[in-house]
Formats: sequence, structure tokens, C-alpha cells
Amino acid sequence: MKETNYTLLWDQLASMLEDETDEIAAMANASALLCEAIDGLNWIGFYRRKGEELILGPFQGKPACTRIALGKGVCGTAAASKKTIVVPDVHAFAGHIACDSASRSEIVVPILDRTGNVRSVLDADSPCQNRFSEQDRIGLEKAAALMETVYEKSTEEQLE
Repeated sequence: MKETNYTLLWDQLASMLEDETDEIAAMANASALLCEAIDGLNWIGFYRRKGEELILGPFQGKPACTRIALGKGVCGTAAASKKTIVVPDVHAFAGHIACDSASRSEIVVPILDRTGNVRSVLDADSPCQNRFSEQDRIGLEKAAALMETVYEKSTEEQLE
């Protein structure tokens, strides 16, 4: 499996998001870019927080679970804890929600707004066990931080 050049990926994502204020458009392009740049994925995308649940947002991959309660599954747990979760073997994660039976490992990164509340999560799945490294965690956390800038612009635009 090839190593992802996260520095190049961050530059591309930052450029893509620079003037974007629409969250859905930003998530759609970000999921497409990440899917193309990161090897060994079978699903990558976003779940948006609405109240006490996460609702499916733009993604690349097979159809997925539409709604996930906070605290449930990997996505809901990451959102509730506001911490990235790397799962080397999804079958060993108690309460894992299997949207795609081919998935073997997963990483979920919460994306926060400026007040520290979870706005969405970035979720990536792989059919390979133990797919996500420390480099991937750092890389996807920085991608999530770039998405946070869109949320800030989106909020500012709503206030105008």
C-alpha cells in the first residue's frame, strides 16, 4: 500500500476550500479528494451533527447508514468524546455499526465549530485490517481542521 503524501493533500484541500462557504459543497469535494488521495479505502465521507444524532453527509463509497445516535458505533462515540478514534479491527469494537460488511478497520475524526461543539465527523473505512497509522491520524486530523475553517466562514456568512 502506498504512503499518502499528506503535505500535498493538505495543500490541495486548503486551496479547494479557500473561498468556499457552503458546508455541503466543501464536504462533497473534500470526500472526493480524500478518496482519490488515500489508498486502501472502501468508504470515506462525513456525518453531520443534528441534535443528538449524526446524519449522513457527502461521501464516496457504497450506501451507508443514514443516521447514527451520539455515543453509538465508532462515529457516534468519536462525536460524543470529541476525540479521534482509530479502530484496527472493527469486529473487536463493541457496538460497531456495520454499514459495509467489507470494512475491517476505521478511523473517525470529529470536526468542531469555533465554540468546541462537534459539527460533523470525518469517517474513513478500509477493507484492510489495521489500515490506519499514526500518520493517517495526524493527516486526517489536519484535513478536519481545514474543514473547520469552512464552518467558521459559513457561520460568519449566516450572521451577515
